[in-house]
Amino acid sequence: MTLAYKQDLTIIYYISYNKIMENVKKLLEEREAKTLCKYATLSQNTKGREREISPCNLRTEFQRDRDKILHCKSFRRLKHKTQVFLAPEGDHYRTRLTHTLEVSQIGRTIARALCLNEDLVEAIALGHDLGHTPFGHAGERKLNELVQGGFIHSQQSQRVVELLENNGKGLNLTFEVRDGIGNHRYHDTPKTLEGEIVKYADRFAYINHDIEDARRGGVITDNDLPKDCVEVLGSSKSKRINNLISDMVENSWNQPYIKQSPDFDKATEKLHTFMYERVYFNNQAKSQEIKAVKMIELIFEYYLKNIDKLPDFYKSLLDLYPKDRVVCDYIASFSDRYCVRVFGELFVPDEWKIL
Repeated sequence: MTLAYKQDLTIIYYISYNKIMENVKKLLEEREAKTLCKYATLSQNTKGREREISPCNLRTEFQRDRDKILHCKSFRRLKHKTQVFLAPEGDHYRTRLTHTLEVSQIGRTIARALCLNEDLVEAIALGHDLGHTPFGHAGERKLNELVQGGFIHSQQSQRVVELLENNGKGLNLTFEVRDGIGNHRYHDTPKTLEGEIVKYADRFAYINHDIEDARRGGVITDNDLPKDCVEVLGSSKSKRINNLISDMVENSWNQPYIKQSPDFDKATEKLHTFMYERVYFNNQAKSQEIKAVKMIELIFEYYLKNIDKLPDFYKSLLDLYPKDRVVCDYIASFSDRYCVRVFGELFVPDEWKIL
């Protein structure tokens, strides 16, 4: 083989490689159009972003959003935020991060089975709790009491991706992902079926993994679960999740909606009510919450009175938003351990230094 021939092959390979790289996104979009059902949200039909960005030849727009969320600071902080049990002793209790990953897994399974957009579901699921407070829903309830206009973690998650991340620039996500993140609570109405999937996946995940954590913590036993719910949904976490997914796929297949069968919907709601009565407001599971919410209250009051002590980024928001909302933004970003650290710095005396 002559040198000239080798050089020609190299040139041909280089041209072919670059041509392929230029067309990967297009091929992915074409595959979506061919394989997803008629009710799916196609990435090529996105309503777009608030600001234009340079194109990526390797990823669809929803895949880019997934990656933006995965690499942001708010996502990393989820690993040190409470799911249900505050500062539990043990390595296997859920955190807000592991909950998020389980929601993503359940949501992707449903989307794949229904031929809906799995990438959109994954992006929404990974971002749905970015605005959650330290100390779980106890922290959310306290901030809701303290800030004018109230506090809802789903709306805060949307505020995180639209404003608070990236030093005030936000993540500049597509409309569909932002809508799904801001409307992921059970009674919300997202504008895509993929958003509906995340809404249910969130519910399926937290009910069932919270049962497992409550059993591990000795708060409940398997015999405490409502027997009629067990008969319908299943006797173990894996069986319940599998049955919930199967029921949803069966009742939503090739339809312009996402829903459960009446029996499964009733059993899920009853199990949800049981968890609120026996776990979420259980004194044993929540024994440390009084201390946690008091810390949040004192920190909130401190920064309202000493607004100049806020970090520079949050002070930059004061020209646009009320100071109580900005203080709320700052505190909501805390992980559990960072909240304890800030409280210690503000209110716990330093050790005496004897020279």
